Amino acid sequence: MMEESNRGLRDGLDFLESFSTELGSTFELEAPNPFLNMASHLLRHHLDGKLVTPTSLIAASGVPYATASRKLKEMERAGLLEHRERSRSGRTFSVHPSERLVSAMTNLIARSRQLASRYMGTGQDDGSAYYFQSTHQQASTIRPPLVLNRALSLSGGLRILVHGDPTFMVMDKLKRQFEQMVGVKINQRAFSIDRLREEAIRNAERPASRYDIIAVDLPWVGEFAEKGILAPLDELMDIGRLKPDDFHPAGWRATHWGGRPYGVPSQTTPELLFYRRDLFAEAGLEPPASVEDVLKAAEVFHRPSQGRYGIAWNAARGTALGHTFIMACADFGQPVLDLTPLAHGFDADIGLRDDLRATIDTPKGLEAAEYLRAMLAFSPPDILSMSWYERIRPYAAGKVAMAYGYTALAPYFELDPGSPAYGQTGYLPHPAGPGVAPHATVGGYMLGIPANLPAERRADAIEALIAFTSAEAQKLFVVNGSRTAPRYSVGADPEVRRRSPIFEAVDAMSWREELQFWARPPIPKISEIIRICGEEFHDMLRGIQPARIALQRAQARADALLKTTSTN
Repeated sequence: MMEESNRGLRDGLDFLESFSTELGSTFELEAPNPFLNMASHLLRHHLDGKLVTPTSLIAASGVPYATASRKLKEMERAGLLEHRERSRSGRTFSVHPSERLVSAMTNLIARSRQLASRYMGTGQDDGSAYYFQSTHQQASTIRPPLVLNRALSLSGGLRILVHGDPTFMVMDKLKRQFEQMVGVKINQRAFSIDRLREEAIRNAERPASRYDIIAVDLPWVGEFAEKGILAPLDELMDIGRLKPDDFHPAGWRATHWGGRPYGVPSQTTPELLFYRRDLFAEAGLEPPASVEDVLKAAEVFHRPSQGRYGIAWNAARGTALGHTFIMACADFGQPVLDLTPLAHGFDADIGLRDDLRATIDTPKGLEAAEYLRAMLAFSPPDILSMSWYERIRPYAAGKVAMAYGYTALAPYFELDPGSPAYGQTGYLPHPAGPGVAPHATVGGYMLGIPANLPAERRADAIEALIAFTSAEAQKLFVVNGSRTAPRYSVGADPEVRRRSPIFEAVDAMSWREELQFWARPPIPKISEIIRICGEEFHDMLRGIQPARIALQRAQARADALLKTTSTN
């Protein structure tokens, strides 16, 4: 289950064990090292989410029982082990590696690699030829997650409501590992995006929440805060425990409403432009820097007779196309609401402003609509039914040269060696219109605490929330297939960097302040505004109404919606 996780640490353990065995067998003298044997056994089982008892640890030592018992006590006194009670009496307990043991073993592996390289290899010990965990990388290398000091005491186990996307499915795949971490059974329910929202709203109407933690799409934050679906986290915990400075600023700010945090970023997945670097090189084209470049490249690669098309994007009616339109508006420098301009974008943390109005039927809105119509000419024939996954699948299959897509969906081609896009994909923020800086709209999910969660479950739910959003847990997601990293520390981890160029690209966008969330301001009615745009502009793309009429109708419907909201 954990085969791909912490590969460097596993390889290092293999080396230490093999070398120790060789030393013992060279002179045909049995000289096992009980400390190394027990430490290695404990770490391997920790990585696999398997329980270790004192008895099984002693059995792994390779020395007689009495000797192993003494060595085990020495390890305990040295602070290398953690105990977790398995019964109320405290007479039985499991054993887990402490932070000190994990650190000591990873440092030993790094030093062993350096010494072998210095004296028996290239003569260089900079760690660049092969990765275990070299000294110059230790500051940014994230260790495996440790177990909580105290197992959670949640009746019926930990209950989580999530979206059925690749990142949360990784969490389900790692269920045994996370259950060991928190000490209780995990019950996870996954829904599609629309059903997830419906279930979260329905759950808020119950006397007591069925879930301890719920996943929330970032545009829903305002609605869920105003409706009392989520509890503000600053009432439940010390926010400093989350290390807010480690999160990408756009992803962290997107979890706030009225200046208060209502969740913790679980996925920071900006929508980017994916493009085939090999095809662009063959055609002698530079990566597109503007919407005009996108259209020119799409025309070059559009060869319907050969089964290849220029570009894929969200164009299905309703929510999918609505997202595309408001992001296209942002590409031309305009939000869908009259937000206050800032140095790098617009102020989307707007709280309870009751004077908001839609900004759809505008000259820039028209440019965005015309851009969608222009892309239509270089898109697959089923483009008007394509949404989140449908636009990525033809890209992964080599049928389109470019696709707008969230980083969370990159595993469809990054983890498939048979995909023509495997190892050949470049990642760009949205190319922009004239005079507008490129940017990438942050999407993804945060994890929050339901406001109607019974008081006796809140403290443990907070501990689980901190554990699941920690840098250690986020790295575990990545090495098992996720392509989202909300924290700078995770994106900078050497092992994470080797998994995909996405992480370095997204970190660079964040430092350049290209990651933004104002294109989808999280006001309570944003979901309805997105749906309205997706309906009106779908009719435009089908040729039922011209662009100007679509703009007028979407503006009028959004104005009516916002007016109703402000008078309630």
